[in-house]
Amino acid sequence: MLKKGIDYYIENGLYVFTEHYLKQRGYCCGSGCRHCPYGKEKQEEASKKKSDEENANR
Repeated sequence: MLKKGIDYYIENGLYVFTEHYLKQRGYCCGSGCRHCPYGKEKQEEASKKKSDEENANR
């Protein structure tokens, strides 16, 4: 179960995941999360993979 203030906080009505939560999740989703601990290179790889999968499903 997610814990407010530890795993996420709410900003302007949106949930923002913390670095703590993202590390526990164990992978980069490619969405460009504000607190992504995986670095720009992993974000770009995950984003490309996500885009390729979406294009394959069209």
